[in-house]
Amino acid sequence: MQFFWLYIDDLLGKGLQVTVIIELLFYVSASLIPLALPLAILLSSIMTFGNLSENNELTALKSSGQSLYKIIRPLLVVVVIIALGTFYFANYVIPVANLKWQSLIFDIQNTKISTIITPGVYSHELDGYVIKVDEGKGNTFQGVLIHDHTTPNEIKTVRAESGKIYKSRNGKYLFFEMKNGSVLEELEPQTPQFNSGKRVVSKYASHSARRSSFDHATYKIDVSGFDLQRSKEDLLKDKHEMLNVFQINTAMDSIQRKGQDIINNFLLSIKGLHPYLAAHSYQKHSIKQLEDKEERERTLQVQDYSIDFEQLESTQQIAAIEKAQAAIRKTKKNLIGQRDFMKSLEKDMDNYMVEFNKKFALTAAILILFFIGAPLGAVVRKGGFGAPVVIAALLFMIYFVLLSIGDNLTKTGTLTPFVGMWFPSMVLAPMAVFLMYSAANDHPVNTREYWIKLIRRVVKSITLNKAQ
Repeated sequence: MQFFWLYIDDLLGKGLQVTVIIELLFYVSASLIPLALPLAILLSSIMTFGNLSENNELTALKSSGQSLYKIIRPLLVVVVIIALGTFYFANYVIPVANLKWQSLIFDIQNTKISTIITPGVYSHELDGYVIKVDEGKGNTFQGVLIHDHTTPNEIKTVRAESGKIYKSRNGKYLFFEMKNGSVLEELEPQTPQFNSGKRVVSKYASHSARRSSFDHATYKIDVSGFDLQRSKEDLLKDKHEMLNVFQINTAMDSIQRKGQDIINNFLLSIKGLHPYLAAHSYQKHSIKQLEDKEERERTLQVQDYSIDFEQLESTQQIAAIEKAQAAIRKTKKNLIGQRDFMKSLEKDMDNYMVEFNKKFALTAAILILFFIGAPLGAVVRKGGFGAPVVIAALLFMIYFVLLSIGDNLTKTGTLTPFVGMWFPSMVLAPMAVFLMYSAANDHPVNTREYWIKLIRRVVKSITLNKAQ
């Protein structure tokens, strides 16, 4: 349902076949399995041990000398197999499913290019064009208005009483077949310029315009950027969501090498801006070719031709200051651009690390939720679909909230990808240890008296530690 609400505008009114919708939902449902499996493990473990405990079968097993750890052991083997299968599914199947459904949804979005036009609304979907129609249905519209901004320093406006829209056979062009309209072409007004004598050099004299009318005309728009056929899945396969852990590791190594090369080249370019540093760099590479040791040492001696700023004339000082300011501004601009690029590179690496850790964290979450559900079912002593469903829903809600918090904090840069993806496991793991210990030792954790005694014991321990 969430997927349908997100892409409802792209799916409606396209005349899609039922098989296409089923194929799309099939690929999308693959991404729901990692979210459903932890809930399934949690619910089934609570129900299983709740039934055993409610029918006193768990008590009979313990009275025969079997500990809870030994009773859980066969089920643990099954859960480990499920967890490993989940990792394999998340590592190899889900990336392919993500590639398939995202490629398919792009193809669906481009099934009818006319759907980008909504009557009464200015459409900015096509780069360089603003299109508006008063009313229409299908491929026929009334009151067509097209603003063409593709030509620099020129504004072109096309109006027509009615028109039809269709794509070329190769899908690279969009044609408007219009009737009874006009075309207005005008140059953008230029900024006036002044000389030192305050005399206007140029005004708005170049702001010329031309208007023409037509009874029937065809307007062509290049939409090759919208052409993404399903056969072009290679365009999306390098995204972090479409890779397994081995491909992610290779991609991260490639990004790190690329970033280091960019930093080294940037440092060399910064050094080359100053003549003194440029000379040093030139000598450093030149002396490697000299065989004579004395000649090499003489070449290394750089003469100091520094000039005292106070000895310069006023005009030379002003020129020197302006030149230094221009160099600093240029260097600052380059540094800001380099900083922004490195931030985008680091964000890209974080996305890869999120997907890398998510696959392992999912496997660990299944094991942790099993160790929460099994002892909880033994303590609650309720089976069936009543209390176990309510308890599992509440616990899974906590798990999902923790997962969302970790994901959002990772996206904002507050947490590292490792901590963000493993955040639910870090919080729930102590709960699993506590419940397993309490259930194995028959502690009544479902009673208020037990928690009162536990809190008193903790407070007393803290007080003794402070006194010591």
